[in-house]
Amino acid sequence: MKTVLQRVSHARVVVETNGAPETTGEIQAGVLVLVGFDKGDDESKLAYHLKKMTTLRIFPDEEGKMNRSVTDIKGGLLIVSQFTLAGDCKKGTRPSFDKTMPPREAEALYNTFIRQLKALTTLTVQTGQFGAMMQVSLTNDGPVTFILEN
Repeated sequence: MKTVLQRVSHARVVVETNGAPETTGEIQAGVLVLVGFDKGDDESKLAYHLKKMTTLRIFPDEEGKMNRSVTDIKGGLLIVSQFTLAGDCKKGTRPSFDKTMPPREAEALYNTFIRQLKALTTLTVQTGQFGAMMQVSLTNDGPVTFILEN
């Protein structure tokens, strides 16, 4: 499992529905989380990512030091599924997706991830649309980006 955490001042996900753009998720200050699942991932890996994304101190305090979490600033969380995080680019020029979790399993785990996150926090949790072609826009604040794997 991999997550990419990006500290943002604004982020939004738009999908096309019946030929018209529709915003499925949008936050102001907070964290955009891209999440990808590998074959073999299961619920046992979720807790690590959920705790880190809500407690990692990546927001500045009064002195400008990264000393506050998204929970501390009462920010938002925008969660977007991204299967390409499980892609392997080590060989050749075309990524291999052999290690990527099949879509049906990944969607179930993604939905569990969202449910557990909403149970864990009172913060605003917004999402993209699993399996859709999404337009993700963001203003990366810093830029500040972290990659978590387990």
